[in-house]
Amino acid sequence: MKTSSLLTRLSLAWSRDGDKKFYVQDRMRELGRELWTWMAEGANIYICGDAKRMAKDVERALVDIVAQFGARTTDEAIAFVAELKKKGRFQQDVY
Repeated sequence: MKTSSLLTRLSLAWSRDGDKKFYVQDRMRELGRELWTWMAEGANIYICGDAKRMAKDVERALVDIVAQFGARTTDEAIAFVAELKKKGRFQQDVY
């Protein structure tokens, strides 16, 4: 996928791989401005992991990033994320 340019970026985070826990939403916030630029340019976002906590925390981080870097209100950011879901550009494989 990378060779064909279908995949241009892959960022991974595991909370149990090191001494310090580092979560997906932490990685997202760390790259917030860049993540916003990708979304604004049409990127697709795929998240895989825990449905109970991680999925909610990741979606909240995504809303916060859209609000902060997309200069939107919280309600507008929530609507933006909902539209990503509707268009299939934000997908979650949670369990």
